[in-house]
Amino acid sequence: MPSMKTSRSAAKRFKVTGTGKLTRFKANKRHILTKKSTKRKRNLRKSIAVDKTNVKNMKKIMPYI
Repeated sequence: MPSMKTSRSAAKRFKVTGTGKLTRFKANKRHILTKKSTKRKRNLRKSIAVDKTNVKNMKKIMPYI
């Protein structure tokens, strides 16, 4: 049986916490930042847990992470 490959694009975007949860960074922080408030931009810096509906698929494309 050949080894499974990790999706490199997903591996760069998601990290696994110590308890096994997946974290991701928020979108909308790349450009057009002048019209966004400082509070909104500050909250976009934080990472959050991946929604539980997506975790199964994420674990499938990242089997060794």
